[in-house]
Amino acid sequence: MIDVNDLRKGVTFELDGNLYKVLEYSHHKPGRGNATIRIRARNLRTGATIEKTFVSGNQVQEAHLDYHNVQYLYNDGELYYFMDQETFEQPAIPKAVLGESVNFLQEGMQCKLTLYKGEPLDIELPITVDLKVVYAEVAVRGDTATGVTKKVRVETGAEVEVPNFVKEGDIIRIDTRDGTYVTRV
Repeated sequence: MIDVNDLRKGVTFELDGNLYKVLEYSHHKPGRGNATIRIRARNLRTGATIEKTFVSGNQVQEAHLDYHNVQYLYNDGELYYFMDQETFEQPAIPKAVLGESVNFLQEGMQCKLTLYKGEPLDIELPITVDLKVVYAEVAVRGDTATGVTKKVRVETGAEVEVPNFVKEGDIIRIDTRDGTYVTRV
């Protein structure tokens, strides 16, 4: 059992027969009474997010997870296929479970797969990925006096907010944790 005071971002726990991963955590201690812990968590099986409030002292069931290094192979629209680097098995994960991670997956990319009792649940991407810009609006002369940004589309289909100087054909580095532009490569 895990005390709810130990729930932090990234911790996985079991509640009411479902597995959840903490996305946000806040601890509120009023002047009198018990502290309250508010979390926002993602259901690892369905991809749905919930907000839950616990009273200090409550406990949730700990989830024992296995981690495997995998390589992304391909997708068939709804399922994404990976290959385990040790056993060469090819688990498939539904798009809904992967969430925003699908916007940064490239064939051959090395990832870390999270398994719970043999069931693939989640994928951990590298912190940054380099992707080619396939569509960018043309920068208008005179718009460069301030930090003007624009949206571009990269080869995986994700849209990213970038500085005005980035153009079509450039390769940019993106932070996979929040989908933000880091630098031009």
